[in-house]
Amino acid sequence: MTRCPKCGTEIAPALVACPACHQLVHADELNRLADQAERSAASGDLPGALNAWREARPLLPPDSRQFAAVSAKISELQDRIGSTGSTPPPPKPNWANKAGVPGAILLFLWKFKVVLAFVLTKGKILLLGLTKGSTFLSMLLSMGLYWQLWGWKFAVGFVISIYVHEMGHVAMLRKFGIPATAPMFIPGVGAVIRARFYPHEPIAEARVGLAGPIWGAGAAIACYLIHLGSTDPFWVGLAHAGALINLFNLIPIWQLDGGHAFKALSRHQRWIIAAVLGGLYFLTAEGILLGLAAVTVWRALERDAPQQGDARTMWEYAWLVAVLGALTRLPGATGP
Repeated sequence: MTRCPKCGTEIAPALVACPACHQLVHADELNRLADQAERSAASGDLPGALNAWREARPLLPPDSRQFAAVSAKISELQDRIGSTGSTPPPPKPNWANKAGVPGAILLFLWKFKVVLAFVLTKGKILLLGLTKGSTFLSMLLSMGLYWQLWGWKFAVGFVISIYVHEMGHVAMLRKFGIPATAPMFIPGVGAVIRARFYPHEPIAEARVGLAGPIWGAGAAIACYLIHLGSTDPFWVGLAHAGALINLFNLIPIWQLDGGHAFKALSRHQRWIIAAVLGGLYFLTAEGILLGLAAVTVWRALERDAPQQGDARTMWEYAWLVAVLGALTRLPGATGP
């Protein structure tokens, strides 16, 4: 984890630009490669220029104008090299054909900026997850089970809430440069994602662990806001269910999200979380908060906690339990 020299924002290792001010992380290396490419092209060394631009392209954000300009230079050099009889460049991946109709639809939505604000933030990765056949089919199977239990309307909303939670993990893993699949649903259990590896550095592990509940809390809040606009009690019931499932994932044990987060908390910070949970239980009388507080006390008594904890993890965890705890006590919640 590094910080942007321009604005001080924390930058994940896999990022090539600051998420706040968009300062390029590899600006010096990009300038060097650009100079090398221009000198090679001027001397007639087209393969050398092509290699320099190819090295530069992965150091740029894919949606930036610089990335597009470098890609154009690469295409131009490939055409020039091909016309001189040199070894042809490696073929471009035929991703458009593989994406098929769903890919064409997504490309259309992106090009014409439909639901602009959502797509430009987190909507893009959510939509891409739904293009995976295994994810979509397993979602349908889970909906079928919950449909029999609670009706189709709640089944659809509940499965989408779980999907949003899991895609939070996927988004954070990709932010750290770790390939991760879209979630696979297990009817009656939940959903899982597969990653090539999991970050073993405590702060990075905590970021990935809490990303799911943060996105899940956003989905629950969105349901409640829809309820306020429509006065339909279904939406507040769905917000209540989403809050409970995300609170459960915050239990700091085993491979649950809370277990990953607590690896970055010192004993002092764990005691603070226990006090927050105790106060929330006193205010809400929500049983799951009492269970969370009990497990937190047990984890605070452990001696393997890091000496220096991560303040951001503590505040994110405290914010999550406060918001989700409040959502469990919403007036008018009827459940499934």
